[in-house]
Amino acid sequence: MKKNNVIQEKSFKFAEKVVKLYRFLLDNKKEYVLSKQFLRSGTSVGANIEEALGGTSSSDFTNKLSIAYKEARETKYWLRLLKSGEYINDKIFYEYFNDAEEICKILASIIKTMKDK
Repeated sequence: MKKNNVIQEKSFKFAEKVVKLYRFLLDNKKEYVLSKQFLRSGTSVGANIEEALGGTSSSDFTNKLSIAYKEARETKYWLRLLKSGEYINDKIFYEYFNDAEEICKILASIIKTMKDK
């Protein structure tokens, strides 16, 4: 993959947004448990993509992207819990959920392409 690619940029911007929402949840909602899990999985997506880009083999690359995909799916789970617990409203939920879903789709496509090679 080329440097500064779409998934790398999207995952970094998503991580920045995750950190902002985490701060909001701590400061305004006094929510410490779910928000911490959300922070960990949401920022882990981009971290695993970065690790994939530095991979030593195509297998290593695909494995790290698979982990990033799983972390993005986990992030969607925490978002659903935050919404059902009424810590976030529908607007915030769909904004973040749609971003995570888009990242999942891109990662799934890259992983499929790599496995087909």
